[in-house]
Amino acid sequence: MELKNNVTDFVLLGLTQNPKEQKVLFVIFLLFYILTMVGNLLIVVTVSFSKTLGSPMYFFLASLSFMDVIYSSSISPELLSNLFFGGNIISFQSCMIQLFTEHFFGGSEVFLLLVMAYDRYVAICKPLHYLVIMRQWVCVVLLVVSWVGGFLHSVIQLSTIYGLPFCGPNVIDHFFCDMYPLLKLVCTDTHVIGILVAANGGMICSIVFVLLLISYGVILHSLKNLNPEGRRKALQTCGSHITVVVFFFVPCIFMYVRPAKTFPIDKSLSVFYTVITPMLNPLIYTLRNSEMTNAMKKLWSRSIISCSK
Repeated sequence: MELKNNVTDFVLLGLTQNPKEQKVLFVIFLLFYILTMVGNLLIVVTVSFSKTLGSPMYFFLASLSFMDVIYSSSISPELLSNLFFGGNIISFQSCMIQLFTEHFFGGSEVFLLLVMAYDRYVAICKPLHYLVIMRQWVCVVLLVVSWVGGFLHSVIQLSTIYGLPFCGPNVIDHFFCDMYPLLKLVCTDTHVIGILVAANGGMICSIVFVLLLISYGVILHSLKNLNPEGRRKALQTCGSHITVVVFFFVPCIFMYVRPAKTFPIDKSLSVFYTVITPMLNPLIYTLRNSEMTNAMKKLWSRSIISCSK
């Protein structure tokens, strides 16, 4: 007998059911979302209009910030609505759109971080050949590959869950639509599907994380060949990248490299890579980068002067 999908919407329980905690968290996450939007859009605008930030590193950084804007916007507004109004109902189609968007941009970001590590490897280990290897068309191709990788990952995740039968409970114990909380509501055996989801999400995160660790290990090993000033700049840039990588990948690996089960800690860990990492990226990349901060100052002082005229 074929099971049909009788669910037209889901109820998201959110982070907490306590009204006082909801109001406090609403203010905190609203501030986080505003900082995420302002910080990342500031990077996109600065890199787009600044003449001094023409290197591939900043091209990829602006792309990462753009991804963070969309990625965060696919999750945070839903979370804020949930905290402000209490329980939140989301339609089945909206839930699937959110699932697709978050995995598309999150997956693209995973691949882009690997591209950025490769860019740093070429810049530090092969400085004389950097401009030849990282030509403009190569950078565009690498960016397109990141987008395609994220798209394929997202399509696989969506197609895995879209045709499954939801015929009973519709309460998701989470603050957004994600694979494991949704699989928990499916009224058929999901053991094999859970393995496929873990293989798709968990394996990508794990392989990319290992490749990133290897690439940064090679970069750090090669720093001994640089002069003290070059070593300091390289350590600064790599330190920023490694911080972002750890914040993004460690919770992601914990969430997906395991059987399809949900744990109470999942919601708190999800906050790290869905809310906090997109907010921290601009701070990590700009505050420790004098070129970026100087370009921002010049650009905005120029716009203030032109506005006053």
